[in-house]
Amino acid sequence: MLHRDGYTCQCCGTHDNNIKLHVHHIESRQTGGNAPSNLITLCEHCHKALHKGKFELPKGKKRGKSYRDATFMGIMRKTLLERLKKEIDVPVEGTYGYITKYWRERAGLEKSHINDAICISKYPYAKPLDTYYLTKVVRNHNRQIHKSNFSKGGIRKRNQAPYLIKGFRLFDKVLYQGKEYFIFGRRATGYFDIRTLDGTKVNKGSISYKKLRIQDTAKAYLKEARAIPHMNKFTCVLA
Repeated sequence: MLHRDGYTCQCCGTHDNNIKLHVHHIESRQTGGNAPSNLITLCEHCHKALHKGKFELPKGKKRGKSYRDATFMGIMRKTLLERLKKEIDVPVEGTYGYITKYWRERAGLEKSHINDAICISKYPYAKPLDTYYLTKVVRNHNRQIHKSNFSKGGIRKRNQAPYLIKGFRLFDKVLYQGKEYFIFGRRATGYFDIRTLDGTKVNKGSISYKKLRIQDTAKAYLKEARAIPHMNKFTCVLA
């Protein structure tokens, strides 16, 4: 926290080696815990005055940015690397952000997740591909077995559609007018809601099953190939 706050009191702005700095809990330790977002740097004088009720923290000095994700990855990094080395049959090694930054700046690339992935591979000058792959995780089962409200006659219907409707399952990849889509919704009448992975509907979500051709059966991970715009071409080497 001292490093994050620049070794400066966040109340009076004191930055002096002769002044002792304290880390203060914005909310009580019992309420907010020791999360980095609940801690702030104060000089010894401001800290004592604050607890004596002589003043309040300046406006805006509230709980800051959460470091939960970064902390979690820092803890799990070594464990993940060791498990990967045991479970996959390809070389696995760790790297660091400053190495990625070195390769990115050397290649003159902008900061982005895609360019970072290229630089981690250490092939920033490779010839760009024309396509990339977008993936999305989807559920396999509807865990809400029955509808919450009763139907007429006091019958609570199951909330699951049939496994197959006209030979198609939910999230099957299908071909329609020469393009690939995924089934996001089905009706017993045989009219389906087909979409791209970004959620773009076709014909307002109503296409007859007779116009569809199955390309691939549903899986937990949906994968869609996309063309790379000429202005944002990148290279991605996948193992």
